[in-house]
Amino acid sequence: MHKLATYFTFFVFLSFGWIPNTYACSMYKVTVNGQTRIGCNEDAWRTTSHIWFKNARFNSPYGAAFTGSRQVGENTFAPQSGMNEVGLTFSRLVAFHPLQKDAVLPHLKITNEVTYLTSILQQCATIDEVKAFISKYDHSIFIDDVFIYTDRNGNYLIVEPYKLIDGNDPNYVLANFCPSITTDEMARNQERYKNGKDYLKTHPIRVDLESLSALSDTMHVCRSRNGDGTLLTSLWNPDKGLVNLYFYHNYDSSVQFDISEMLAKGDTLISISSLFPVNEEFERLANYKTPFNTPSIRITLALLGALLPILTLYFAFVFIKNKEAKLRKVLLTMGVLNLLLAGFFFILATTIGIFYFDAPFVYFGSPIKTAMSYFPFVLALAAVPVIQYSIYFMNQNTYGINAIKIVIPLNIIIYLLALFSFAYWGLFVIW
Repeated sequence: MHKLATYFTFFVFLSFGWIPNTYACSMYKVTVNGQTRIGCNEDAWRTTSHIWFKNARFNSPYGAAFTGSRQVGENTFAPQSGMNEVGLTFSRLVAFHPLQKDAVLPHLKITNEVTYLTSILQQCATIDEVKAFISKYDHSIFIDDVFIYTDRNGNYLIVEPYKLIDGNDPNYVLANFCPSITTDEMARNQERYKNGKDYLKTHPIRVDLESLSALSDTMHVCRSRNGDGTLLTSLWNPDKGLVNLYFYHNYDSSVQFDISEMLAKGDTLISISSLFPVNEEFERLANYKTPFNTPSIRITLALLGALLPILTLYFAFVFIKNKEAKLRKVLLTMGVLNLLLAGFFFILATTIGIFYFDAPFVYFGSPIKTAMSYFPFVLALAAVPVIQYSIYFMNQNTYGINAIKIVIPLNIIIYLLALFSFAYWGLFVIW
């Protein structure tokens, strides 16, 4: 019964083509007349996209280039895509897969994702070698990911948390799903996948940059809020050891690297945004403040989230002591709003997707968080009568509780600050 519920949840998720609390990606590979090309779209709201070149080491005969934006240490980023000197490429995509508690897994554990993913490209040249390498490891640590490796001959290996799938189709498209548990009909609910598949069916398949960038453009994402979406497109040429980069879904400008030439200069880390002209959409994203890129906002949310229940306790004390019906209604309303607002502050501090996906935010697997995405509208509607009655009470001298004339305005200031922040973050934008 539990498995049925899990798979049902998965199909609901896939039907809407939606990725919970994270970012999405897509890729394709085409092979024409013995020439293979791989295109990868990293769809993310991060502003720290990098490319780096890592030379061969002892027991690691191949140098490689990697791209990625998720920082996991000082000058260290998690690989998102890459290619080594002999034309083996990989791409990493977010994908849901239900847990399989009874699965028989290899005994080797992955303790460092960066070291593990880097080692594959630095030690393997063909899909058979990749398969032999990965088969030794318990890959279920990547329960939210699917990987695809492609060699220069066009052979590919899909790596799911519990399964390896190899193939050699001349053209292949992958987005945010695990092929072993997803029909093509279900996968087509993800628009970037559908667009890529349809483009390959309706256009001549070529391996020139113009054709490939057009295909990548067809599959790119540009969300309605902040213009975020495809942060980086990388086009890998295994035959010549080249990679072309397109930044922030702008396909009019490209930067090309020769991997062998870059490796000859030594290990190098380059910020990709520094390679391109100013991009207004990216600048807007880079200047967009959230609790996840501005520590002072996160601290403020924590402090206010702790203060609101304290104010509510004070309102409860006054509520018990004072029998004025109108005042008690205001105190009761503000107490309920305070507790809901404190909970919403917690969601804001822990759910990055709410700042980027369309409002009201739909949170996969949590009906409570989904329902709370409507709270900004509730607060906006309730704030008007609460403020009106509060002003009325502030002008009265009949209640004999001077402290409340300080506490209520303080609480209203918190409401106004919250409403201003909600408007800035686009939480009222529903069209």
